[in-house]
Amino acid sequence: MNAVVDLPEGFRLYRYESVGSTNDEAKALARTGAVDGTLVWAYEQRAGRGRRGRVWHSPPGNLYLSLLLRPDAPPARAAQLSFVAALGLGDALLALTGPDLRLGYKWPNDLLAGGNKLAGILLEAECGIGGIEFVVIGAGVNIAAAPAGTEYPATSLAAEGFPGITPVLLLENFVRCFAAWRRRWRDEGFSPLRAAWLTRASGLGEPIRVRLDRATFDGIFVDLDTAGALLLEGADGRCRIAAGEVFPLHVAEEDGAWRDARRLSPASFQSC
Repeated sequence: MNAVVDLPEGFRLYRYESVGSTNDEAKALARTGAVDGTLVWAYEQRAGRGRRGRVWHSPPGNLYLSLLLRPDAPPARAAQLSFVAALGLGDALLALTGPDLRLGYKWPNDLLAGGNKLAGILLEAECGIGGIEFVVIGAGVNIAAAPAGTEYPATSLAAEGFPGITPVLLLENFVRCFAAWRRRWRDEGFSPLRAAWLTRASGLGEPIRVRLDRATFDGIFVDLDTAGALLLEGADGRCRIAAGEVFPLHVAEEDGAWRDARRLSPASFQSC
């Protein structure tokens, strides 16, 4: 943790041997006036979490960081920062591994290697009277180790044949790549990010299962819309999904119907 970290201008690093959660630490700093570009990096987390409050196993040797941003953007546009982070992290990983890393983007905010989960991104925001006060982007990357027995199979860089990458090196590369994609997002909008993300989209054109809070259903992942929502072609037609959890569908079709799924009309998902 004493290594010198080379970061671009505009980023300030807080480093810790151990914290409960880097996202919680970043939010606490934000509430006391920390500026855009504040980074929280921990050697380990005692209470790391992923989507829907799930435990994110956080042993030493992996990368755990949170980035505080204060975007001047409405909530729907600020949510696109998860794609900025995914592309930045993907570019950073490929710069260190080369093309041998079988990288994929799993909607909405995971990175895969060989079809298994390598990294997760968690976006949290806090709003005030005038709109968004701040956004915190948390990222966890399995560098040295990956948890066993998870709902979605996990892997690590070491397991994929890249044992020499350190958290410091990946952190530096991520921040540089994130900054480049953020500038492009600001200057050109979401379109170039959408195009880049789709080139490595996991499950695109394939059957997937999407799980929401109150329903689970199946269909073909056909596209992202211009805001970043998933477009899915199901038994009842095409629907737009703004938030959910995606899994590959390994269940065969029988008599033309989607098995083990609740089929809902497209109108049911306009506000998801």
